[in-house]
Amino acid sequence: MSSDKKCFFLKLNPPRSSFMIDMTADEKIIMQKHVAYWDPFVNDGTVIVLGPVIDPKGGYGIAVIRVDSEDQLNQLIANDPANGLNSYEIYPMQAKTKQ
Repeated sequence: MSSDKKCFFLKLNPPRSSFMIDMTADEKIIMQKHVAYWDPFVNDGTVIVLGPVIDPKGGYGIAVIRVDSEDQLNQLIANDPANGLNSYEIYPMQAKTKQ
């Protein structure tokens, strides 16, 4: 992978603090699609780490992503089935990565 890649920390904020324990059936379907959507990007190394954070104040999701450009990042987020149900916070990183 090129050293020109950019890294971002993403925080996926759920619609309510109790979301991880009281998702509706429709919300569960969306979240299953969300996990399936990101899986190929984990496998190809675009996503360095991805998963839920179990916070007693309310869980949320995180990811560290390595992409060629902000446009690529924005497209990944725009195509996420959970975008809209949840909201993203995006933070650029000065990350040291393996490759």
